[in-house]
Amino acid sequence: MEKQLHLNLLASRPPIAGGFQSSSKMKMGPGRKRDFTPLPWSQYFETIEDIEVENENGKDIFRLYCSGSHGPVLLLLHGGGHSALSWAVFTAVICSRINCRVVAMDLRAHGDTKVKNPEDLSADTMAKDIGKVMEVLYGDNTPPIMIIGHSMGGAIAVHTAAANHIPSLLGLCVIDVVEGTAMDALNSMQNFLRSRPKSFKSLENAIEWSVKSGQIRNIESARVSMGGQVKKCEASSSSPGVSNSIGDDIIEEEDEEVEEESNKKRMKEDDKEVLFLFFT
Repeated sequence: MEKQLHLNLLASRPPIAGGFQSSSKMKMGPGRKRDFTPLPWSQYFETIEDIEVENENGKDIFRLYCSGSHGPVLLLLHGGGHSALSWAVFTAVICSRINCRVVAMDLRAHGDTKVKNPEDLSADTMAKDIGKVMEVLYGDNTPPIMIIGHSMGGAIAVHTAAANHIPSLLGLCVIDVVEGTAMDALNSMQNFLRSRPKSFKSLENAIEWSVKSGQIRNIESARVSMGGQVKKCEASSSSPGVSNSIGDDIIEEEDEEVEEESNKKRMKEDDKEVLFLFFT
């Protein structure tokens, strides 16, 4: 009975209020400059938690972004090469529609999660990560949990459910899930990962690339999530990585005047500059 009530609650989908429009569907007029400045996670989630999990090699620390205080838990697992922040826009929308709690997790070797063995991306290991994190987070009072996984996250969700790592599992939703193990999913992504730029001159530059390359179609999502996909580092302008950075090679949709202004802003850099590199 309780499980059915939770399912009914999750199925509630009131219409979107008037005036809301997905950023990915907004058409930009000629010459209109789009905003690629980063957005803070706090605009979409209520809290950040770092969960420590003991293992044979020491402690692993998993980054969680959370919202809500009542109702069933939606555990969100991102795809390969992305992060928990990829669920930011979804979280804001779903929490405005239904009474639920959201936990978006940076999987191992992604985002701000730090593990002793980031090379171990096997399905079994990543599924165990999920179970251990939920156990530490909720203890013996684990609430009803529904896992929603995208791509690689969907594969991990299936393995987590099959291994019964979450006894209070309420349901499972997989989006664009790949067949096979999580490792198979990562192997199938290698061509895409190799095609990405080695570095960016700014986070804004990374956001712009993600949108114009088609990696992320929703501008708002790109502005909040790209910070979870790249890491900040300092490098000399004479280092090899700089020549491979993306600054001026993006296909512009704006008019020449706006494009020139954008390029001039990106070209203002010292001999010692900050670069943004992909985590994976």
